[in-house]
Amino acid sequence: MRNTIYTLLLLISFSTISAQIKGNAITISRQGSILGENNIINDEISQFRKQTLTPNPLITIDIKALHNTVADSYTAIFNIVQIGKTSEETNRLMSERITKVKKALLSKGILEKNIILDIISFVPVYETVVEKKLFSKKYNEVPKGFEIQQNIHIKFTKVKQFEKILSACANNEIYNLVKVDYFINDIQNVYRQLRVELLKSLKEKQQFYTDLGFDLTIYSPTVADTKYCRFPKEFYKNYKAFNSISIEALSKKQGVIKATKQTSYYYDPISYNDYDIVINPSILEPVIQIGLEVKLQYTPKTKEQKPVEKEIIQPKYFLISPDGNIDIKELKLS
Repeated sequence: MRNTIYTLLLLISFSTISAQIKGNAITISRQGSILGENNIINDEISQFRKQTLTPNPLITIDIKALHNTVADSYTAIFNIVQIGKTSEETNRLMSERITKVKKALLSKGILEKNIILDIISFVPVYETVVEKKLFSKKYNEVPKGFEIQQNIHIKFTKVKQFEKILSACANNEIYNLVKVDYFINDIQNVYRQLRVELLKSLKEKQQFYTDLGFDLTIYSPTVADTKYCRFPKEFYKNYKAFNSISIEALSKKQGVIKATKQTSYYYDPISYNDYDIVINPSILEPVIQIGLEVKLQYTPKTKEQKPVEKEIIQPKYFLISPDGNIDIKELKLS
């Protein structure tokens, strides 16, 4: 009996650990499009193995390279809104909040030159007042106060600093994070690395076709290439992790009050499935993904036909004697 219980505990523990490694995103997504992903991959392999090859004079070589690049710097943008009864009061309250948050950021290692203010708007705020008359009503808008809106741009170089920035802003009632931008100091250096790796892969693939028996020197190549740069904000997905099935609750006569289900977001970068080269494949934090792709198409060269020499017929001239004797002589003109 004890052995049976121990075995059951092991199975339960193993399934729990497996779920933790797998993560909720995959489990929840099985309700959607990821359910049959393995079957799709198996079908693609099976179709490739069963396909019948038809003669094709063209040879195509595709090379795809991806570089996972950690940003050199980041810029977080927070939106601040302040209202007041007068323009002077509104401006004063905003200045106080900005001064406090700047002081907090400087104490956490953010340089003053990396804190920039962007004034968005400074407008009066109106409210509707009902003006009653003897036989009618009028609705008039009258100034109630003023609203000033600013964005504060904060530059930082390490991801760990962002937590301190959030804390400094939250302590000063600044909660609206607009976005975080990622920057690379020398993106051309990244493309240079990709080009070097692409050339290596190209030579390997060309040698592969040569080893198969194809003489690429008798083909005329044409080439097309493309490059792209993708940022983390383009690859965040969401899901809802919950299970609201309860037979016992439904069997009761009382109504069921549904709780608000939280939407979870996670970073899901470009998959490596279609790439020949991936530089920095193991990533811990969201990265900028820079790609470079080259496609070469080899077309057989047309064989040059030697020109056919035309036979030149030289005319011949003959003299016939005037007396009618058959005495024909060839006349040599040259």
